Amino acid sequence: MNSTFMNSAQVFSLGIFFSLMIAGLASALPHTLSSGLTAQGVPASTAQQISHLPPISILFASFLGYNPIGHLLGASALGHLPVAKAAELTGRSFLPGLLTGPFRAGLHIAFAFSIGCCLIAAAASWSRGAKFAAAEPGLTPKEISD
Repeated sequence: MNSTFMNSAQVFSLGIFFSLMIAGLASALPHTLSSGLTAQGVPASTAQQISHLPPISILFASFLGYNPIGHLLGASALGHLPVAKAAELTGRSFLPGLLTGPFRAGLHIAFAFSIGCCLIAAAASWSRGAKFAAAEPGLTPKEISD
């Protein structure tokens, strides 16, 4: 029974951790993505539209090594940019470079929650008091301590 609760708690913990990660990422990614695209010469309206896409799809695309910026911008928007800027946008380092700040914000939120949970658990454990060991009938106190 204890193993069932532990397994369920681990899955629940991962769900909370990733939900907090996504919440932190969603709070910081739109501004970072919009400003990063605008800095590369993408029109502000297009950058704003792309920055409001779900952060989970952008995050997992980056984890898989795929840069969806070229697909999201489309050939017409990339065609209006200088070749060097288009190569930078579709390269392997642009999107991961943009994700570092928002990802860090998500990690801070998730780890702050984890620290809070650990402190609550430590306080609950401390409030239980000393460990109690029941003595077996017929044993003397000296035999119990050995």
